[in-house]
Amino acid sequence: MKLLLIEDNLTMQTTLQRSFERRGMQVLTCGDGSRALALWQASLPDAVLLDLSLPGVDGLEVLSAARAAGLTTPVIILTARGTVGDRILGLNIGADDYMAKPFDLDELEARVKALVRRSANPVDSAAIAAPHAPAWCGLHAEHDSGAVYFQNQLLELAPREAALLRAVLARPGHAISKERLFELVFPGESQAQPEAIEVVAYRLRKRIAHTGVQLVTLRGLGYLLKASP
Repeated sequence: MKLLLIEDNLTMQTTLQRSFERRGMQVLTCGDGSRALALWQASLPDAVLLDLSLPGVDGLEVLSAARAAGLTTPVIILTARGTVGDRILGLNIGADDYMAKPFDLDELEARVKALVRRSANPVDSAAIAAPHAPAWCGLHAEHDSGAVYFQNQLLELAPREAALLRAVLARPGHAISKERLFELVFPGESQAQPEAIEVVAYRLRKRIAHTGVQLVTLRGLGYLLKASP
């Protein structure tokens, strides 16, 4: 797997490069936004890790120019910016995911691998993203980016949490089996255990606790989404 890391902080750049190379990946680095697009086009990486605050050209401008040039490489935004607006803008421009600094390296690696798998197998991506951008009780999932919003505010969800929420949001009030949800949330991951869906469900419940919507477990049937009484 070849990664392009666009990051101007030399300490962060070195740490990430060494970490991913120890995991058997090839890492190209760039610390200047004005050179990033040319390197991206020349190297054709499997995934791009993109910082937003870059010298020369801002990270969002790099992403916008790359998408305009027809580059479809999966992109994870790495940002210290705390505003939701920047993250929403990044997703709307064409980012596939984002992680706020500081972040866990193991989680970052897992997200990179998941994005590359989905990019290589568009059938799995289509299965995860609901075809008609479901909306219910203030929750709304975007078809193109897969981002989920509550009352037009982006929910900060890990990719697997978002995949689970999109799946149950497609059929609110109807039970979906754990087996089917496992297929959607862990596509092609033979090493994952079926019980892992319970961990994702537990985390998702905490993420959506403020929305007035509940993820309910039905013994022997699976999960369903319902409005809180």
